[in-house]
Amino acid sequence: MRESTPIFSVKTNLLYRLPVAAYCIFIFWQSSYASPEGLPSFAFSDKILHMGGYALLGLLVLRALLREDLNASRGRLMAAAIAFSVSYGITDEVHQSFVSDRVADGFDLLADTAGAVMGVLFFDRWHHR
Repeated sequence: MRESTPIFSVKTNLLYRLPVAAYCIFIFWQSSYASPEGLPSFAFSDKILHMGGYALLGLLVLRALLREDLNASRGRLMAAAIAFSVSYGITDEVHQSFVSDRVADGFDLLADTAGAVMGVLFFDRWHHR
């Protein structure tokens, strides 16, 4: 049985929670500006970037949730990580609708969702090896 993690554990905060918060802040910050110049420009390149970005978010969230003492099944934690990542993707798209030279795009949200699922599945597989 795993030892219970205190809510205010410095190690847990720095190694597991802080990366999630910092990455969410990074996504928000990056979404506050027009798309950067010099990005790859082939068909659906922006969707691939969304997938990669949200794969990392899903991975970080699942990593943090697995560290918590939540008494939940692995499947529920995976679903929660995906739900959090997709919810954050929704807020990101809404945020972008208020930024000049950016638009809210449902296909970006689909790419975010696919990325979150891939990141969670990848981390789950890697973590259980």
